[in-house]
Amino acid sequence: MTAYSVLDLVPVREGGTLGEAFEAATALAVAAEDAGCARYWVAEHHAMEGIAGGATSVVLAHVGNATKTIRIGSGGIMLPNHTPFEIAEQFGTLDALFPGRVDLGLGRAPGAGPELQRALRKDLHRAAEMFPQDVVELMALMAGEGEIHPTPGRGANPEFWMLGSSLFGAQLAARLGIPYAFASHFAPDHLDAALEIYRRDFRPSDAHRYPRVMAAMNLFCAETQEEAETLATSQMQAFVALRTGKPSKLKPPVEGYREQLPAPAQAMLAHIGQASAIGTPEQCAEAVGNFLARTRADEIIFAGPTFDPQARISSLRLAMEQLAA
Repeated sequence: MTAYSVLDLVPVREGGTLGEAFEAATALAVAAEDAGCARYWVAEHHAMEGIAGGATSVVLAHVGNATKTIRIGSGGIMLPNHTPFEIAEQFGTLDALFPGRVDLGLGRAPGAGPELQRALRKDLHRAAEMFPQDVVELMALMAGEGEIHPTPGRGANPEFWMLGSSLFGAQLAARLGIPYAFASHFAPDHLDAALEIYRRDFRPSDAHRYPRVMAAMNLFCAETQEEAETLATSQMQAFVALRTGKPSKLKPPVEGYREQLPAPAQAMLAHIGQASAIGTPEQCAEAVGNFLARTRADEIIFAGPTFDPQARISSLRLAMEQLAA
């Protein structure tokens, strides 16, 4: 049976505050739990005024206290930005606070320019090259191996996931024998090839005997197709702003936004929006079904920020009710 989950960037609205963004994240996680979702993930981004999930483990602790059963985790921690030891401590703390509920999704892309590299005091490109070794070191630290033992961290048992948008993450996840999540909601190019490589080369591990795939989709579900398409325009504006080097806070929806754009921008949105379910509950369920037929994913994780946080909760509820029908 397919599982469904939620990916949250903890968006900060234009005219909104960080406090409101965290309140919305908590409300979304509670709604996801009530709707029967398997997990709620937060993505790590830094120095972006429209995204409040930079201190990912802190956000997860806040969400964990507001929920009871849903798994909480990172989608993901960009390990080149950190040392394995500090992530072992952070997620060891989360595992102690919320035993049996914590996921540790790891990504390689530092996603940082020179300014952030200086702020983090790290050579992030060199750190990215060390990513496979750092993942193994992180696992070893939590397993209690080595000369130094993180406390919390030693003996912690979060579920490790490898995140990716290229073939590299698929190869590493297969070699380590851990679940693999593909960021098809914004980088669909290598989706099919990556899943094929992961399944073909998967090596069973103590924790996982079989490959396990999660794929990401954008979800904007409403009573009418027109309403859903309008809701999606806040994310479209964010994509355009990011691709033009002008990221900002999440903007209000704009009716007919896509049609107002020049042809290259429309083509860009169509390309990165391939893995999307936008429309009525029936239309969204059909899109999810088609995507599942293509990917054979074990789990779908839904992205899709909306300017009005309640609209995203409504979108999720409508879709989940239809998918369960």
